[in-house]
Amino acid sequence: MPARGVGRAVRDWFGQPRGLTILFLTEMWEKFSFFGMRALLVYYMTKRLGFPQEKASLIYGAYAAFVYFTPIAGGWLADRYLGARRAVLIGSAVMMAGHVLMGFPDLLYPALACIALGSGLFLPSLPGQVRGLYEASDPRLGSAYNIYYVGINLGAILSPFVCGTLGELYGWHWGFGAAAIGMGFGLLVYSSGGRYLAPAPPAELQPVTLKGLNVRLLLGVGIAVVIFRGAYEQLGNTIALWADTDVDRFTFGFEIPGSWFQAVDPLLVFLLTPLAVALWLRQAKRGREPSASGKMAIGALGLALSYLLLAAVAGLSGGKASWGWLMLFLFAFTASELFIIPVGLGLFARLAPEGMKSITMAGWFFASFAGNLVAGGLGYFWSRMSHAAFFASMAGVAALASLILHRLERQASHEN
Repeated sequence: MPARGVGRAVRDWFGQPRGLTILFLTEMWEKFSFFGMRALLVYYMTKRLGFPQEKASLIYGAYAAFVYFTPIAGGWLADRYLGARRAVLIGSAVMMAGHVLMGFPDLLYPALACIALGSGLFLPSLPGQVRGLYEASDPRLGSAYNIYYVGINLGAILSPFVCGTLGELYGWHWGFGAAAIGMGFGLLVYSSGGRYLAPAPPAELQPVTLKGLNVRLLLGVGIAVVIFRGAYEQLGNTIALWADTDVDRFTFGFEIPGSWFQAVDPLLVFLLTPLAVALWLRQAKRGREPSASGKMAIGALGLALSYLLLAAVAGLSGGKASWGWLMLFLFAFTASELFIIPVGLGLFARLAPEGMKSITMAGWFFASFAGNLVAGGLGYFWSRMSHAAFFASMAGVAALASLILHRLERQASHEN
């Protein structure tokens, strides 16, 4: 079924539908609030509430898991009763209330529950609305989710500096209050920009007819994404540990804090996304743009090559490696990421049938949850093998995901 575009001639901003800007900014502010609160959560529990580290980590892990589980129920509610727009509005309001409650020590658990429940309505309901902004034949559709993905990273960059600084230096309630204000801005942007979005379908499950290929493709991509994230999510885990202990971070007499390297990936998303979008638009005009699964296979292969680079550096450095090698890895890492995460997000949105858009998007987030579990399990072996061998193993994990995606791409081309 062709996507309902909203009219290019009148409603374009920066060469894209105005609605994309509304969704971009809504997502940006939601991620600002989410990552801002997350940056403070463990510190808040251990320093302000006096929780032991083990208890704080357990609560943090349970909360993170709940955030990725709730979209299953939230997506069903959005499709069956609320509709995507109402689900986003309610989810935003509930999350904002949760951030306000975080400022009251006795209300920690209700606050976390509010944020997780609000996320369950918000997460699967917003990205699916990007598809409705474009006609099915619009060449810009293939890169729309890369632009949308920039909003996620913009919020992730800004929030630790704003919420983290306010919370640690001026008081926890100031940091959590900033997160609540950010969510309020997102709610305001979305509610005031509704006229630029595509018409919302009725909030009820319609009879669904899916081609068998679409079902297999979504399941196959979901499995590949779980495997891919097993290697991808090491960035905040074993890569951070390696940067802290095995990388020479001194430059001009100054030691670069290890945590600063965590900001390199979202920063590179900004720098590289325009290049990726321009490439795919040029390929689309020539009829040579790779399929979504083809792009994702390239991205997973790129990640495998990135880890092979680290394996060689770790094995041959003979001591601490130069921070320049880490920067080179992060460049290749981010370039690979752009070929798989926003592309996969867009694929799930495009293949979602009418009446099941939100629940289909929830499947994408569930794959992300499962991938984080796999990443945690793989990280267990970091201290049980050489670093070179571990990075080589991560290259193998990413290569396996690439192989699955390549097979899916070939199968799709044969059946079409």
